Amino acid sequence: MMELGDVTIYIVYAFAAGAGIMLAEAGYMLLSSGAETRKAINRRMRLKERNVNQKEVLVQLRKERGLDGQGGLSPIAALRELRMQSGMVMPLTTFLTVTTLISLSIGVGGGLYVHELKFGLLLGVALIPAVPFLLLKWLRKKRHRRFGTQLPEALDLITRGLKAGHPVPVAVSMVSREMPDPIGTEFGIVSDEVTYGSDMVSALRNLYERVGHEDLPLFVTAVSIQSTTGGNLREILEGLSGVIRERGKLRRKVKAISVEGRMSAYILTAVPVLLVAAVMVLMPNYYGDVVSEPLTWYLVGASFMWLVLGNAIMFKMASFKF
Repeated sequence: MMELGDVTIYIVYAFAAGAGIMLAEAGYMLLSSGAETRKAINRRMRLKERNVNQKEVLVQLRKERGLDGQGGLSPIAALRELRMQSGMVMPLTTFLTVTTLISLSIGVGGGLYVHELKFGLLLGVALIPAVPFLLLKWLRKKRHRRFGTQLPEALDLITRGLKAGHPVPVAVSMVSREMPDPIGTEFGIVSDEVTYGSDMVSALRNLYERVGHEDLPLFVTAVSIQSTTGGNLREILEGLSGVIRERGKLRRKVKAISVEGRMSAYILTAVPVLLVAAVMVLMPNYYGDVVSEPLTWYLVGASFMWLVLGNAIMFKMASFKF
């Protein structure tokens, strides 16, 4: 049986571990509070703290997004547009170099694992054009989700500025000063373009080209109509903010209803991959007799194509555009 002294030692150890965890948590919160404060300021405001000239900040932001007139050198216009709308600041050539190395590493590593270097090289070459597109589309989707959440708040902020008697450019500049990225920097570019000679409608159209969010045309159209025919922009933006919020609620509701179809696609995709991985780990020589047969790779390729086709159909059935 355990003696009382042993129990006391374990209790002391438990309290010491708890105290260490609480001290670590306190230190993390103390050190991260300043970082969170810095993160609340968008990238444009951080650049303005380092650069006194506002024009230099605008030039740098446009250059990072590929809007400096050099983007036409890109051989693939769709890739350039994806990069711009994803918010990536890494140069396109650097990004393509990194993704190419990653694709070749995955292909060669897989080929060496199955002792088929030729197959690995073919896989790596096939991944070279796919990886950058998939990665940029994922980054753009993530950024659009954040931008769509911030847009109604930005419209409310502009509406409050208009109620206070500020003109539209001043109300837009309030968004650039008080909201975090991505919407803070994007509206900051709009404000700077208006400052240096562009009209508001053209600057907002440029905003839509840079971001590509589906709710932005509503805002651009509202400002364009108000600038040409007149009207109460404050009331229009109030209604528009409500419409965008309701669209977001409906979109999330539809996503929740269709989650069963997407989860089925995920599971049906993961099961064969996990099964093959488990067999290769538990019985490494199970596929050794057939891995060198050409027919094996034809069957693997055909199975992969059927898997991709089935997933495409399932995701198409579970995706709704509105």
